[in-house]
Amino acid sequence: MNNLDKVRVLLPHWIEHNHGHSAEFLQWAETLAAESPEIGKMLRAAAESLQNAEHVLKNALKQAGGPLAAPGHAHSHGGGVHHHH
Repeated sequence: MNNLDKVRVLLPHWIEHNHGHSAEFLQWAETLAAESPEIGKMLRAAAESLQNAEHVLKNALKQAGGPLAAPGHAHSHGGGVHHHH
């Protein structure tokens, strides 16, 4: 498997992971809206940055030829969003 194929396997995971963190930042921004509006504003800005990154990653995946399943797997990455606490 060449490097481009490896990235075609990794990009869908990166996109999913990035999307999950963006959603989590927005949830915390709402949670902190009354208690700490400035932190909420920063979290919304971080979520927006991740949404921009997700757009670029999706374009990269499209340019690379779309998702490619990992060898020996029916799909590139299973499961849902990873949460780090």
